Amino acid sequence: MAEDKDESQEKTQDPTQRRLDKAREEGKVLSSKEIFVFTSLFAGILIFSMTKYFIEDFLKIFRSLFVFGKELNSGKALIFSFSEVIKLIFKVFLVFAIPLLIVSIVTQFLVGGINFSLQAIYWKFEKINPIKGLKRIFSMKGLVELIKAILKVVLLGVISYYVIFYYLPDLVNITSANLFSAINRISSFFPAIAIALLVVLAFIGIIDLIWQKYDFLKSLRMSHQDIKDEYKDTDGQPEVKQKIRKLQAEAANKSRKENSAIDNLGEATAIITNPTHFAVALKYEVGEASAPIVICKGKGKIAEKIIEKGKKLNIGTMQSPKLARAIYFTSEIGDEIMNQLYSAVAMALAYIFKVDKGEEVEKPEIELPSELVFDEFGRNNV
Repeated sequence: MAEDKDESQEKTQDPTQRRLDKAREEGKVLSSKEIFVFTSLFAGILIFSMTKYFIEDFLKIFRSLFVFGKELNSGKALIFSFSEVIKLIFKVFLVFAIPLLIVSIVTQFLVGGINFSLQAIYWKFEKINPIKGLKRIFSMKGLVELIKAILKVVLLGVISYYVIFYYLPDLVNITSANLFSAINRISSFFPAIAIALLVVLAFIGIIDLIWQKYDFLKSLRMSHQDIKDEYKDTDGQPEVKQKIRKLQAEAANKSRKENSAIDNLGEATAIITNPTHFAVALKYEVGEASAPIVICKGKGKIAEKIIEKGKKLNIGTMQSPKLARAIYFTSEIGDEIMNQLYSAVAMALAYIFKVDKGEEVEKPEIELPSELVFDEFGRNNV
């Protein structure tokens, strides 16, 4: 028994959609920093290659900062050089920073989706707990991070070495050339080393994305008991659902019984209404010792059918909301009314019989015991 319980507590089941949604609400989404490095570097190199003229502008402005007295001879203020630098920084921001920001947002959208959660910024003591910090360092996740770091150093180092070695004859003569010529020589082998490094970063990024997805889903895995508890929270306890289904079946059977009882309305002696929401048809033969019997009853649409058919059959009717509700909620079709209602029903039947004979009589005020006074939902406020 204990072994079964232990197995049920093992988190071996894939997370449900509700578990994933809850994790998103807590700010937990799939992400990969290696993919960010690759896309950001790729976008940066692409933008850089499309805006080569910035290099010349930057070098001119950078060189002007080390030439003194130029502003005084030209009549310009010293602040002019700094204003040029600010303009250049603003250009770099527009051309590089904004596109890279957009690339980062799009990357996260494609990897794990964009999510904002206040719960992610709540203070958690465990984040500065040194014991848990050591556990994270010496965990499987820490080992994977170490392997990735070693892999990046080795692969990027080896690729860079071979590319630089191939272009080494051109690079050794850089010191003998001027600044612009040196930059042109460097830019000649820049595409080759950039493409080589991007291929390596793409390879590492794909591996990291696969690992991060596996680790993310593993952290959200659920046990059989977790799934059962979630099912209970979302769909309710099985006992409660069974009781609800039972009540629904009883209500449906009651509705069918009330509908079919309308066919026997011709046997009724009188109908008591409320005036349209409830209707109760009673059968009583004068001189009989038995109490009045409920031929049919109903509320809502069924009550309307009873009243409409009663008019066609010329059955005497009396409006008495309290009495109609009392009979409806205390009696079943085919049963006699309860003895606490004898007096009230007798007054109602006497009134209906006299009206049917054409007598002009005043409608009686029918009083009921407080425990038999119900509202339209069958609630007694005693």
